Amino acid sequence: MSNSGVHAVNPHGFSHLHRTNEDNIDLNRNHIDFNAPLPVNAAYAEVEPLVLPASWPPTPADEAAVGAYIQKHGMTAFRAAVTKGQYTSPNGLFYGGTAPSWSNGTIRKILRKYAASATHLGWIDVHTGLGPYGHGEKIYPGRNTPEDLALAHAWWGADVFAPFAGDSASADVSGPVISTAYDECPNARIAPMGLEFGTLPDLEVLNRLRADTWLRRHPEAPESQKREIRQQLRDAFYCDNEEWKSMVLGQTRVVLLQTLQGLKSS
Repeated sequence: MSNSGVHAVNPHGFSHLHRTNEDNIDLNRNHIDFNAPLPVNAAYAEVEPLVLPASWPPTPADEAAVGAYIQKHGMTAFRAAVTKGQYTSPNGLFYGGTAPSWSNGTIRKILRKYAASATHLGWIDVHTGLGPYGHGEKIYPGRNTPEDLALAHAWWGADVFAPFAGDSASADVSGPVISTAYDECPNARIAPMGLEFGTLPDLEVLNRLRADTWLRRHPEAPESQKREIRQQLRDAFYCDNEEWKSMVLGQTRVVLLQTLQGLKSS
């Protein structure tokens, strides 16, 4: 069995208030098989000029163009095009890279050292930014097999949602970090969960990620604008008040206890 904690495998992002690493790589899009053809997200090329306009904040015409795309294709298709992961635009949104990142290699080394011989593995990724304020959605980010999803339900209850089933706040993304466990712990029965706590409305969070990515493209932006964008991004992923923090703590404790019970009974 394996049960341990891993913290801050994206030190650059932690230090500079970015979701991405030093190469603008989103780590939850980077854990793919780079010996195989890169995943294709053909729709991203169409939406990138809409979500990353020439100036920030977007003009009314820019926002109207985004609205027109959503009206034509639907919100689900828009979110998938933007967030599922793309491997063609290094300074774009949700970029997965073209090779394993330093963080990718680091998490693999940790798994090899501490969990390579595990027979059962409980994995909880704590995230913020999607879903209702303060609510911890239990997202199943593992393999699309009935027996694996059933194990997650057995451990954590019926309110575990799978992105590939279309009932989660998260899009079905390519290359999440959890993918490494299947590679590095081949003998383990794996129960993975992304515990996602809501902060602001989803589109507002996305807008702040758009602003941060725009800022990377425009280092000449005024210092006041840089500070504002960075502060707004932090506020999109962390609500600095006791109410929200108490909601996060209470729900996390329940999930941790459920996980320990699941490992004990396995």
